[in-house]
Amino acid sequence: MTKGDPKGRRAASPLWHKALERYREELEENDDYQDIIEVESLEDLLNHAKTIESLLPQERTALNSMNRLGPKLKFVDDFSAIIALYFGADAKLTALVWGSIRLMLTLASSAGDTLQDVLDMLEELSLTLPRFKTYENTLPMNRALEAALLDVYTEVICFYARAIHFFRAHPHVLLRRGAWEEFRKDFGQTVRRIKRMSSTVEGEADLARMRIDEVKYKEVLDVMEALKKSKIQDDEAIKCHHIPFELNPRFWGREKALQAIKEALDREESFGSLKAFALYGMGGVGKTQIALQYANRNRDQYDVILWVAADNTISMGQSFRDIARNLGLVKSDEEIQDAVAAILKVKSWFTETRSSWLLIFDNADNLEILRAAWPVNAHGSVLITTRDFNASHTLAPAGFHVQPFDDDTGSDVLLHMVGLDSKLPSNQEKAKGITRALGGLPLALNQIGGFISQRKLPLQDFLPLYERNSAKIDSRKTGLGEYDHTLSTVWEMSLSKLSGNPCRLLNLLVFFEPDSIHELVLTEGSKLLDDEEFEFMHDEMDLGDAEEVLLQAALIDKSIEDAILSIHRLIQAALIRRLNKDDQSKYFDVVVRILSWGFPDTWSEDIGHQFQFWKKCEKCLPHVDHLVKQAKRHRIRSQNVQLYGELLLRCSWYLYEREWYDVARNLVDVALEAFEDKATLAFASATDLSGLIDLDMNNPAKALIPFDSALSVRQGRLSPDDPLIASSLNNIALAYTEMEELDKAYATHQRAIDIRLRTQSDRIGNSYSNMSSLLLRMGKPEEAEEMLKRCPSLKNFTDETFLQTGNPRFSGDMVLLSRIRLSQGCLDDAMRLASKALTFRQNLLGNRLKTCDSLYDVAGLLYRQGNFASAIELLTQLVAISETLNEGEGQLARAKYRLAILYSEKGMAAESESCKAQAIELRGKLRPEAKDAPFEEKEFMKLCLWMLW
Repeated sequence: MTKGDPKGRRAASPLWHKALERYREELEENDDYQDIIEVESLEDLLNHAKTIESLLPQERTALNSMNRLGPKLKFVDDFSAIIALYFGADAKLTALVWGSIRLMLTLASSAGDTLQDVLDMLEELSLTLPRFKTYENTLPMNRALEAALLDVYTEVICFYARAIHFFRAHPHVLLRRGAWEEFRKDFGQTVRRIKRMSSTVEGEADLARMRIDEVKYKEVLDVMEALKKSKIQDDEAIKCHHIPFELNPRFWGREKALQAIKEALDREESFGSLKAFALYGMGGVGKTQIALQYANRNRDQYDVILWVAADNTISMGQSFRDIARNLGLVKSDEEIQDAVAAILKVKSWFTETRSSWLLIFDNADNLEILRAAWPVNAHGSVLITTRDFNASHTLAPAGFHVQPFDDDTGSDVLLHMVGLDSKLPSNQEKAKGITRALGGLPLALNQIGGFISQRKLPLQDFLPLYERNSAKIDSRKTGLGEYDHTLSTVWEMSLSKLSGNPCRLLNLLVFFEPDSIHELVLTEGSKLLDDEEFEFMHDEMDLGDAEEVLLQAALIDKSIEDAILSIHRLIQAALIRRLNKDDQSKYFDVVVRILSWGFPDTWSEDIGHQFQFWKKCEKCLPHVDHLVKQAKRHRIRSQNVQLYGELLLRCSWYLYEREWYDVARNLVDVALEAFEDKATLAFASATDLSGLIDLDMNNPAKALIPFDSALSVRQGRLSPDDPLIASSLNNIALAYTEMEELDKAYATHQRAIDIRLRTQSDRIGNSYSNMSSLLLRMGKPEEAEEMLKRCPSLKNFTDETFLQTGNPRFSGDMVLLSRIRLSQGCLDDAMRLASKALTFRQNLLGNRLKTCDSLYDVAGLLYRQGNFASAIELLTQLVAISETLNEGEGQLARAKYRLAILYSEKGMAAESESCKAQAIELRGKLRPEAKDAPFEEKEFMKLCLWMLW
């Protein structure tokens, strides 16, 4: 060894001896083992290398590389020193490293090109090893760090052993060349594994050093520990079948489709890779039922089966939250609310798990929605159901076109459903006639089978009845195609028998998201109605009676476990076409009033965050989204546009508070268009919200326009000292702050403060903290702290004061105080506060933009303290989150900048250059005028808000 042995070093643990045993198994040449362990240091290796040099022709490139062997193996030497330092009582631990390298070089020296490749491999491997720099003698050891070092050490020496075995098995150059590509592939996989393991070692080393001063680093240690726990620990295969639908007892046939899925997803030769298959075809043809049948038939083949409703971003997010909970990847209610975190956790689980799994994306008609949730670098099976033919050529390499039943199959299916003998020629003839009339559509046959059974209708009586209903639909001149016409005729037969409460309930369900209609929303929301026609919904028994009629007619389904109703989208489409324009508007407005139950009033008072209502909002959110789509698709005109606009506004504020900016933007735009009276406080609130979204998207100049408009409306309706006037002024000042028009910001903030003081507003703390942020940006940290202390809610000025209310706004105050402390040179205080704010934001808001902002703050502080590995770990998490956010590119560019700097300082040139190129490309996209700006932090800070509240 080139490093001196430390005094009092301990004996190697049994774990390390298991590593030696694995090495000998890989080596498969016991005769070599004794020669290997005789080389105990880099110095011994270099002496031996001189004998190899003397055998090489002078012109060989390999000769030059041999001359530089010492520098090439610098990090191997450092790593060996750590091994010797802590576990060096057994000299074999380090001898295996140097002796293996010596033997590799000796065996490879018979061919100069092979020797050069081996030298390059050794250098690349050296560069992947953990970097310990100057703290070797003080690095405290613990079980986690020992295990991490063991993983790296074992991977390194076992690759050396495989290399030696390769050269022994291919002694001749010509034979060696034929197998060389396979060996290089093994090397590439080894390098990737060691990089990942080395990152773990360096992270554990950071934590070990921070634990020496646990009081100082308590908060950041809590953050890093939470991050470790959030990573997937899947040592054993688990069983979890998340299939939200029950099997359809009327399912029949479809063996060709099921066999095609089985052949695509069950191929043993594809083990270890991702297998994907698409079922595509028109709606109502039975794609979902086929997927459901495959999933249930193969429960024994897959440890885990997961079902995702992939209609839209909201539905998919809710599915992944349920999946994360069922897999045990989330521990708290707060974590469960975060769709982005759930998707990231589940995707991570896909890459790490040893369990066999099947993931089903149902109704994936918009393939772009799938991309954020698509499992990458994973081994498992994915099944897609979609109307999009391109799915079988884009995300899935193969697919099956699901067609309607032919006459024979359709006849068998219908006779099976109605309980008639399928072998009787008379039954077959009548059933085939019905099948032809229905176009072989499984959904139509299923509906008609129930209709015939329920009414005990003879088969020969069905077609005349069907033709009479078909003529009735023709007389309406609906302009339907043959497919839609067939389904509409089927529904007409069932719907014409409905009346009273069942009919009213079904007409309402047209406007709800079809897969997850909570009874609670119906019972509680209907209490806002003043119409006797819908009083039956107040009472669970009366509501249940109406549901029973619809269930018997196979028009809806109901989950027994959690009282959730569902309705097929095609039935919704038929129902809405069946309603005249007046009835469409009537039921639309009733649903608007029902859904208003879930959201608080956000425009008549200056009330701030309404986080206490979030759970109610969550239940109603998908239905508001569906309501808007139905209104647009069918051009439904609300009879109370003000109420409709107010519902959209309520929902938009909730989405803004939860940082779902893109969905919030869409809804608030619809709300602004819906309001006919542009002088109401609700319209002003929607305008103001549109500016706040622009501001959080780092567009302060654009935000100033709606802020000014909202202020103008409020000034026209309210007294000069109204709290809502102060709220508008406060927002305008925030925009000025971000635009660096600091004097204007100061004057405007002061106007808001004066109003709130005169009216004794409980929102004065909001003004003080915003003014404090401005003072900090003006380079006045002492004044900023003094201003922040004025906040009534922060008068005791302890950490817990910020967080005890659970209000997300107060985490912003903690971030602000952290930045004040940093500006004052109090690094430890800054770290403590920033870490607490990060934990709070992750728990309450999930993995959204504000969490990214806090991750960057904490990573920057870790960087300042020399904890590079922990900083990289947090920035890597930031990158993973921001890549899933439409609005995350500024955060992503800034994180890539910081990673480029960190990797550069660690000597990881390739990684640094890659991050630098990505950072510059993103900056050019977001700020084209800055394409030639210096590669400096201040330039990347401009891509994000100064203060994200």
